[in-house]
Amino acid sequence: MRGEKNLNNLLKGLQPVLNTGEYVFVTVSDFEKIGRKDTLFEFKEAEGITVVLEKNKAQALKLPYQFESAWITLKIHSSLEAVGLTAVFSTALTTHQISCNVVAGYYHDHIFVATKEAQKALEILTNLAQK
Repeated sequence: MRGEKNLNNLLKGLQPVLNTGEYVFVTVSDFEKIGRKDTLFEFKEAEGITVVLEKNKAQALKLPYQFESAWITLKIHSSLEAVGLTAVFSTALTTHQISCNVVAGYYHDHIFVATKEAQKALEILTNLAQK
């Protein structure tokens, strides 16, 4: 199944869903302390490995973090080649002073926003889909 590329279709089918839990971004030099089953995703950077995991797991592992976030999944199967989707939703969130950290998975886009902004972000994204 191929992902959607048409921006209008992407927006109509957005279907944002707020996932359960609270998530944090941490950085580590290796995975010695963290089991892969405990991570949501990872990204290797020159300075270290960025890992996103549930806040309670980071606390149990005594991993320092600074940003506590909610995780919103856009249920539309977006193509990795789609143009403009991130720009549209990030601009809408920016208008309301909501920071977003975006991760594109193979099937869906995932947006991390400050926990306290989760409901407002969900409302904004839902409204985008209704236009």
